[in-house]
Amino acid sequence: MTDDEDDKPLTQRRFYKAEQEVGFADQQSGTIQTEHPAYRLAFRDTDFLLRDELRPVRFQLELLKTEMLLEEAQIGSTLVFYGSARIPSPEKREAFLATPGTEEEKKVAERLAAKTRYYEEAQRLAQLASQCAIVEKGMRQFVVCSGGGPSIMEAANRGASDVGAESLGLNIVLPHEQAPNPYVTPRLSFQFHYFALRKMHFLLRARAVAVFPGGFGTLDEFLELLTLIQTGKMKPIPILLYGREFWERIINFEALAEEGTINRRDLDLFTWCETAEDGWREISRFYDLDCG
Repeated sequence: MTDDEDDKPLTQRRFYKAEQEVGFADQQSGTIQTEHPAYRLAFRDTDFLLRDELRPVRFQLELLKTEMLLEEAQIGSTLVFYGSARIPSPEKREAFLATPGTEEEKKVAERLAAKTRYYEEAQRLAQLASQCAIVEKGMRQFVVCSGGGPSIMEAANRGASDVGAESLGLNIVLPHEQAPNPYVTPRLSFQFHYFALRKMHFLLRARAVAVFPGGFGTLDEFLELLTLIQTGKMKPIPILLYGREFWERIINFEALAEEGTINRRDLDLFTWCETAEDGWREISRFYDLDCG
């Protein structure tokens, strides 16, 4: 068959792939024109892509990259974990308490250390979900997903790792150091510039969310999730709220209902939990699962 005949099949590409065009561009001899930034291929020009006017394109890239890689990894649904980045793990609890500080700082440390049990419950819940290894239509279900950072997030990824399962970490670029915890599966470890896109990916595949004691970030994620379901923008899923004593101290849910700013039935959008078994039992009941 001649070269001309090779080009005749109807399925043959008529244009070069982008990576081939990059090769052609790299072969061009250097001149003052080809060396100027204006001559760079647009998709290889980082300075151009970082311009304010390109923000919509960067939004799309952050949405697409994670979506495409999760689809390729056959991630059908996730069990999302929200919670503090400050609660110490059991192994670090004593050293955490021994850290020098003022009397007030020591009291704060004691209160955080008392919540170490939630690290353990998050780890155990991740183990339970991962051990079930549910697959539906070729896609893996209830894959553990965290914010990729320390503490409760680490506990979630650690629980999956304990039983040999993969797990997601959706990290965010922050001014201070922020790195993925060591238990996140490398090929499922993502970094975001935009909080909005990160939060979207938390919920696009979420079939249940476990919320542990936390600060502003946890509150933001938890309340937005409640709002999405309350307003009908998102279909109901199990929301497992861990630490009733903590949450009722910082949010007076009953007062919201009594004041009429929410309906009393909105208090049924979440389920109080204290143990991993409580949470997995609720997920199994909601989806009629027969697993553990």
